[in-house]
Amino acid sequence: MKIKLDHVSKYYDRKILDDLSLELEDVHALGIIGASGCGKSTLLRLLAGMERPQEGSIEVNGRRLQEGTVREYQNEIGYVFQKHNLFPHLTILENLVLILNKIKKVPGKEAEARAKQMLEQLHLKEEMNKRPDSISGGQAQRASIARALCTDPKLIFLDEPTAALDPVLTGEVLKAIRELKGSGKDFIFVTHELKFLRNFADHIIFLDKGKIVEEGPISCLWHPQTELLRNFVKEEDFYDDDNSGNL
Repeated sequence: MKIKLDHVSKYYDRKILDDLSLELEDVHALGIIGASGCGKSTLLRLLAGMERPQEGSIEVNGRRLQEGTVREYQNEIGYVFQKHNLFPHLTILENLVLILNKIKKVPGKEAEARAKQMLEQLHLKEEMNKRPDSISGGQAQRASIARALCTDPKLIFLDEPTAALDPVLTGEVLKAIRELKGSGKDFIFVTHELKFLRNFADHIIFLDKGKIVEEGPISCLWHPQTELLRNFVKEEDFYDDDNSGNL
């Protein structure tokens, strides 16, 4: 995965991201971290082409995200929201089949077969004919991951996929995501689960007040160059008992 940010700024009622410039290459799982309100989810949405910066430009895998190219790009990625965002009137299976029909134009029986295979992979075989309000939050979020994966995207975006879950369901969802690590896909994700981060990411971006304070391979979390990152990982109880840094 290649990413290039060139003087990117984003405003709402205030400046959310402030003049971000960055070039990354050969990254497969990029974790975006920082305190609440620092701009993590905004950066994720920009990288997914869901929003545009007011200033600067963004390239992902050599493709500049701009009018005229972004829709095709979005058809090639998967996105998992903080809350599952499944259609409530459809079964879990129907949610996946709909995406395959609409995005990839996969015909009925083939779409159903692919959807079932993906739901089985995410351990949702028994829930596939239920609606989202009839299953647990963890199951619904795993179904959301299955929906993002069923179109076979090469790049998956995850926006704090466990934010609305209790600790038990959080573990369930994170386990499902870790099982995807060897699938050959690339990931860009926002998380507050730093112990998950150290076992999944190979590169991190640390934001503070809309600016990139530090970025680098996952090992930089054990050797922060700034006091801001040092304090952040300490407060989040990142380090394991022996502080060895083994992943």
